[in-house]
Amino acid sequence: MRARFVVLHVTVMTLLVVLGVRLWQIQVARGPEFRVVATETRTRVVMVPAIRGQILDSSGRPLVRNRSGLVVSIDRTRLERMPDGGKAVLAKLAAVLKSTPETLRERIRPCGPGVARPCFPGSPYQPIPVDDAVTTREALQILERQEEFPGVTAEVQAVREYPGRSHASQVLGYLQPVTEHELEKREGLKASYSGVDLVGRDGLESVYDEALRGKPGLRRVQVDRLGKVIGVEQQVSPVTGDTLITSIDARVQDIVEKALAGAMKSAPRADGAAGVVLDVRTGRVIAMASVPTYDPSVWTGGISENEYQRLLSDQSGRPLVSRAIKGTFAPGSTFKVTSVSAMVKDGYPLRGTYDCPGAFMVGSRPFHNFRGIGLGPMNLHTALVKSCDTIFYRAAYEMWLRDGGMKPKPKPKDPMAAMSRAYGFGAKTGIDIPGESPGRIPDRYWKKELWAATRAQNCVRAKKGYPEVKDSARAAFLKRLAYENCLEGFQWRAGDAANFSIGQGDVLVTPLQLANAYAALVGDGRLRSPRIAWALVRPDGTMVKEIKPPVVGRLPISEETRQYIKDALSQVPSDGTAAGAFGGWPMDLVRIGGKTGTAEVYGKADTSWFASFAPTSKPRYVVVVMVSQGGMGGSTAAPAVRQIYEGIYGFGKDHAPAALPEPPARPPRIKPDGTVNR
Repeated sequence: MRARFVVLHVTVMTLLVVLGVRLWQIQVARGPEFRVVATETRTRVVMVPAIRGQILDSSGRPLVRNRSGLVVSIDRTRLERMPDGGKAVLAKLAAVLKSTPETLRERIRPCGPGVARPCFPGSPYQPIPVDDAVTTREALQILERQEEFPGVTAEVQAVREYPGRSHASQVLGYLQPVTEHELEKREGLKASYSGVDLVGRDGLESVYDEALRGKPGLRRVQVDRLGKVIGVEQQVSPVTGDTLITSIDARVQDIVEKALAGAMKSAPRADGAAGVVLDVRTGRVIAMASVPTYDPSVWTGGISENEYQRLLSDQSGRPLVSRAIKGTFAPGSTFKVTSVSAMVKDGYPLRGTYDCPGAFMVGSRPFHNFRGIGLGPMNLHTALVKSCDTIFYRAAYEMWLRDGGMKPKPKPKDPMAAMSRAYGFGAKTGIDIPGESPGRIPDRYWKKELWAATRAQNCVRAKKGYPEVKDSARAAFLKRLAYENCLEGFQWRAGDAANFSIGQGDVLVTPLQLANAYAALVGDGRLRSPRIAWALVRPDGTMVKEIKPPVVGRLPISEETRQYIKDALSQVPSDGTAAGAFGGWPMDLVRIGGKTGTAEVYGKADTSWFASFAPTSKPRYVVVVMVSQGGMGGSTAAPAVRQIYEGIYGFGKDHAPAALPEPPARPPRIKPDGTVNR
């Protein structure tokens, strides 16, 4: 018995020692760690989303605002942990929302290669909204029976709303859930992301996303072992995002959208159009539109695969793409203002006399005037008004010869290419929305780079030809062209220079670039980087930041030359190529100047342009309209520009009041209660 008591004693002492060591380990060695874990089991941190800031026009009208809506969201991770993968929950939820389990499952599946929309592009660790327009009755059915809907929430959230529907959609942009990649990549986003916030994907929503999004709040709550909230430990209110005031005028934007739609209808083959209205004196964008367009609300709640493909489809005109900043087109005769500037800077007399024959021989090839009509001797003023091509062909050919022709000098001057770059062509304007195209200003160096990149393909085509082209004459021409490009495609030929002088050939510009160049020409000679955003303001009216268009250059021509060109353009709508479109316009009240452009495109109808400004005495507006496959500039684009001016100045047949006879000098004031003082 004594031996047994000794063994029992030793065993008990050993157990006590082990227990003591373990207690020391838990309470002392790893005490802080377990205290944190214990706290986490009884507290939960909830990020409270901030209300996203509004986007207003220059008078305080909402372009993008928020509405309160009951939003139903699903925690996909929690559903996947259920024995049946959440099938029963989705079936019950579908019955409440009058949907189908298949539709709900499609909306919560992650986007990826081979996954058709709808799908969820955001982080897998956030609630996924599946319906943002539920009724109070539907929400209560979910909230009052949470045991039947684990992983499903219904709460009031701010939902983005677009009062103008499709107006300025490419300018405003749209919202999408943040992705896991963005959370890791964008500094500070993870700390300020509430889990239900959306981020800007395009337009102003993207560029000013951080200011618009605000800062989410924090609520630390105490919960019991079942997860039921028993108290609030800490609460930090969210900070509403800043209000973005733009220089866009909603009324003018509406006028431009309608004018473009009308221009598209008037030209049967037209497949796209764009319009830009700039404030000459400030460089601010008053309106910018592109058609076809779309309604940004299609992104809310998940977009269908058919709708997504339609936004990107060439057949539907790629509505997601803004032709105003991303579309590049040959500018035609609207480009001649740079050619006149280059001629004068290169030594041609500003007030000299030049012959305008029906055709001019550029090397061994005749280059014809419009319809081969000769107009006789004239000055540069009349050359712009009547749009004589052969005067510019001759000047470009002579400049090409002075640069060495086919055997160029070591440092050719290329006066016309250099002048066009000084006008801002061939480079991005720097406007504050993403995706802008720089356009293209071709020259000898560009030709060499293109040849290096395409020589191998041209040499292959020079041998095998184009058997897939059914037109034998066209196929023979392409084969001959491929042979020439294979051998001598690096050479800047006389024909290239001639085409350049009238905005044809390989010259490509965007409507915004052309508008910006004309604003510098008829304004103070300074080239500005246009801005759409005007100011960021707190919801209580406190000014955060005013955004001013920076000056990025100055036209390298004299005030006399600019005035001479402006005077010539001032005569185009009354006595020149746009006279038909502006017949009956009250020039004594508001005189309009401008230049038509008709750019040829192989296999398509001509691109129609009209670049304008008003009033001519002290220009305040520049309006540019481009209609792809619209035909003559004076017959399609110019009437659309007239319609825009009719709306701006109130000269329309509908006798509507003037939309914006004078742009506002300062942004609207937001009162402390959030209302706008226009």
